[in-house]
Amino acid sequence: MLATLRWMVVVVLVVHGLLHLPGVAAGFGWAEIEQLGQPIGPAGAVLWLLAALLVLATAATLAVGAPTWWWVLAAVAAVVSQTAILTSWSDAGAGTAVTVLLVLMAGYGFLAEGPTSFHARWREHATSAVRVQRTDPPVLTEADLDVLPGPLATYVRRTGAVGRPRVVSVHAELRGRIRSGPDSGWMSFTGEQLNTYGPRPQRAFLIDAIRGGLPVTVLHSYADTTATMRGRLLSLVTVLDSAGPEMNRGETVTVFNDLVLLAPGALVDAPVEWTEVDGDRVRGVFTTGDQRVSADLLFDDSGDLVDFHSPDRLRASEDGSSFTRQPWSTPITERRDFHGVRLPAVGRARWLDPETGDWFTYIELEFTDVAHNVRAEDIG
Repeated sequence: MLATLRWMVVVVLVVHGLLHLPGVAAGFGWAEIEQLGQPIGPAGAVLWLLAALLVLATAATLAVGAPTWWWVLAAVAAVVSQTAILTSWSDAGAGTAVTVLLVLMAGYGFLAEGPTSFHARWREHATSAVRVQRTDPPVLTEADLDVLPGPLATYVRRTGAVGRPRVVSVHAELRGRIRSGPDSGWMSFTGEQLNTYGPRPQRAFLIDAIRGGLPVTVLHSYADTTATMRGRLLSLVTVLDSAGPEMNRGETVTVFNDLVLLAPGALVDAPVEWTEVDGDRVRGVFTTGDQRVSADLLFDDSGDLVDFHSPDRLRASEDGSSFTRQPWSTPITERRDFHGVRLPAVGRARWLDPETGDWFTYIELEFTDVAHNVRAEDIG
């Protein structure tokens, strides 16, 4: 729905921008425009030309994928276009309706991408986390895998992590759909996350979803074992605000999960106590700060990771105000090569209802890109 609306706005802006051109032609004396009753002149022609270019440029940025500063362009286009309209009010006054549209777009863009937005906070958290990481981690060798249980070492080997620098950070882009309960509708989303590893792991996770046809942005932040989860409708109305001990513990499990799935090259350095349960199951206890959580890693006959089970994650209520401890797992259904490393690409996350024994899948996702050891300038 939002994609359709975006293209409708693009079309309106293109038409509006092109309608500025008769004023340019009349002002420079290139043509006589009978519909224009007021004289324009060369100075007015320059104003109309500038307005046309700004409006068309705004339409182009929306069409190709708006950069974070597109709202500034929309605001400038609105001011210049309306100034031109005022100089020929009797001929062009109706164009004010599109100026109002541009102002509304610029206002929403400021809320969604401006300095107070979740997108800006995500970029700030992600870039600051990356800057404190080492830029030259040592290469992971076959001998380094000796500290890992056999099935886990096989998994790391199969990903192609051996012979590459150990992982200190991960930047991932993803898409999928999510729901709050078995009877709730699915919401499509796109997301971006940044994880760093070491003595003080951090995680910044941002998703843009669609709920009831309206955009919802949710920001997860994790640093120093403290986690928050906040959501805004239309980048303005708070619909989710969660924090506290339960949130901290649950997000620590997620950090452990990301470590295993997305950063196998960081496992040899991770603060995890490993125990081989049997040939296809390894148990890990992950400790960071005041948090200590566990999970079982399940492997198939070829040594690929197929699931991650943890009893320590807590399921949040729909509004994020309360939590219930439930078994949690993340089955993996597809793997792909990302920049030379074979990693999970398609999977889901689910909860186990202890009363019925049934699994409830609440998220289905696909990683579209995963990059290791990124620099601050690589983060959008």
